Amino acid sequence: MFKQYEMELAGRTLRVDVDRVAKQANGAVLMHYGDTTVLCTATASEKPRDGIDFFPLSVEYNERMYSVGKIPGGFNKREGKASENAVLTDRVIDRPMRPLFPKDYRNDVTLENLVMSVDQDCSPELTAMLGAAIAVSISDIPFDGPISTTQVGLVDGELVFNPTAVQKLVSDMALTVASTREKVIMIEAGANEIPENRMIEAIFAAHEVNQKVIAFVDKIVAECGKPKHEYASCAIPEELFAAIKEIVPPQEMEEAVFTDDKQTREENIRQITAKLEEAFAENEEWLAVLSEAVYQYQKKTVRKMILVDHKRPDGRAIDQIRPLAAEVDLIPRVHGSAMFTRGQTQICTVTTLAPLSEAQRLDGLDEAETSKRYMHHYNFPSYSVGETRPSRGPGRREIGHGALAERALIPVLPNEEEFPYAIRTVSETFESNGSTSQASICASSMSLMTAGVPIKAAVAGISAGLVTGESDDDYLVLTDIQGLEDFFGDMDFKVAGTHKGITAIQMDIKIHGLTRPIIEEAIAATKKARTYILDEVMGKAIAEPRPEVGPYAPKIMQMQIDPQKIGDVVGQRGKTINAIIDQTGVKIDINDDGFVSICGTEREMMEEAMKLVTIIVTDFEAGQVFEGKVVSIKEFGAFIEFAPGKEGMVHISKISKKRIDKVEDVLAVGDKVKVVCMGKDKMGRFSFSMRDVAE
Repeated sequence: MFKQYEMELAGRTLRVDVDRVAKQANGAVLMHYGDTTVLCTATASEKPRDGIDFFPLSVEYNERMYSVGKIPGGFNKREGKASENAVLTDRVIDRPMRPLFPKDYRNDVTLENLVMSVDQDCSPELTAMLGAAIAVSISDIPFDGPISTTQVGLVDGELVFNPTAVQKLVSDMALTVASTREKVIMIEAGANEIPENRMIEAIFAAHEVNQKVIAFVDKIVAECGKPKHEYASCAIPEELFAAIKEIVPPQEMEEAVFTDDKQTREENIRQITAKLEEAFAENEEWLAVLSEAVYQYQKKTVRKMILVDHKRPDGRAIDQIRPLAAEVDLIPRVHGSAMFTRGQTQICTVTTLAPLSEAQRLDGLDEAETSKRYMHHYNFPSYSVGETRPSRGPGRREIGHGALAERALIPVLPNEEEFPYAIRTVSETFESNGSTSQASICASSMSLMTAGVPIKAAVAGISAGLVTGESDDDYLVLTDIQGLEDFFGDMDFKVAGTHKGITAIQMDIKIHGLTRPIIEEAIAATKKARTYILDEVMGKAIAEPRPEVGPYAPKIMQMQIDPQKIGDVVGQRGKTINAIIDQTGVKIDINDDGFVSICGTEREMMEEAMKLVTIIVTDFEAGQVFEGKVVSIKEFGAFIEFAPGKEGMVHISKISKKRIDKVEDVLAVGDKVKVVCMGKDKMGRFSFSMRDVAE
């Protein structure tokens, strides 16, 4: 018999079914939040994976289209590769949970989350986040939980927890906070320039909600939790560390890592490793874990230098930013480009503008969002870190970094009425040594301005790091961490925003959570650095958006027509609109409200297309003059096409002031003529006259 647990969460019922399904997994729960249903399972291998020096955790968020009553598109009619939303959800589940597994655990662990039903007011992503943590907590897999996650919105100035679909549409904030019993362990946010103090208030309001859920989970674990299994520790032997320090004293390791050049440091470590390999050539057991031991030695050295000596590996002050540079118009002929450099991190972002018809279509579980007009893509080639490997397309990290930059910039973009374009920015990583995602935000903000996109304000991003000691009060927050400080530190706290406030946050940590003073100090440090970057670097490269799009970007003209006339413009099977496109070389988009966008590079052709559309939708009156083309000749007269799909007849008696015997004596098919509308004949056709056109 299965067990069922319920609690009220943000006005809706959260129900957890234990031992109902998937009983062969180490831990499994069938989660219900409202009518949203997600199966969450946790499984672990019996033995550690050989030859690895990391914890092999896999998180899968599997969207099923049947959950929203849809059949997948395409020929196969089944779900394909994970959507971008699924990948981002994988990452947001992974980030707060990974630090809570033992650091020396090497068994494969997989967290599967199967979305089976979606109630749009009860987030399936949130349900999966809660379910994954509960599944691991009740399993026999070692885990220092439980944790809980809460989403926060800001509607009409009021905080809303786990907002409904309607509330999300009008919310000024999309904040996700995960907590342990004592601390905040993960933050992810998108916001409409929210002040720092308001964001901090929202974070800790969510932390309080999380405590209620954790108390609920504690009850489930107490009644259903399995004893945690024993595992083979992969910790480095203390004797090996002692032997390494005899050969490479701490002072020598400090000198090896104390440099601002990544390649120099890596060469120093390579030489130290080679010396140790030679010394331990007879000890195969130590050789097998030597690389991990050297890594740990570096880590302890860097952390001691920062926390105790207040010395950073590249010699900077604790709150000092690396050398900065910004330039625009780096790439010719593209619609907009900019490059941002911070130390050995360098990003070039290119902006492309297109008609709204080229917005990305979304085929996912969120019924409220079917397309997006702004797309940010981030690329991270191997050469940017001095490595060589084939490109296999964007991985989860690239997708995550692109989504973070996209989220940071959306709040400052003009709406469709102000700027009727689809917009794509692509950030190319030229060089990487920490916080490329934040550099891509800076480069993209400038690139949009060079392209003539009237953004409301420039956005900059910066990352803060952390090194902690033995107590909660023993810590140091670092501004602008480089790769080494990220690898060996405890936190990567990325914050993007304008002068006015925060637009995005993403926090990754490797410890069991952050206290409020640490979070407040990190947010304050990033605000100070962000302000400097906006004023002293980006603002000097380009102070404001250019007044119009560049010469190689498409131009857009717009007009409003009667929605009942849309069919006239489109024509049977698109014949009329395609004729206009063929004649003028423009692109034409019409929405259901009769809003017409004409896109092209030659203004003369765009004006011609707009003129033709205007003619088609206008109710004609006698006396109006048109230019048209003779499309057919009959004994009684000629038919004149004055707009695609629009024809009128000139009777033979109305062709010339002189008497003519045959129409062919004056006109030929293809001739361009000027005519005046005489009204409609008995058959309802437009009647034209050539002879009555005013001279």
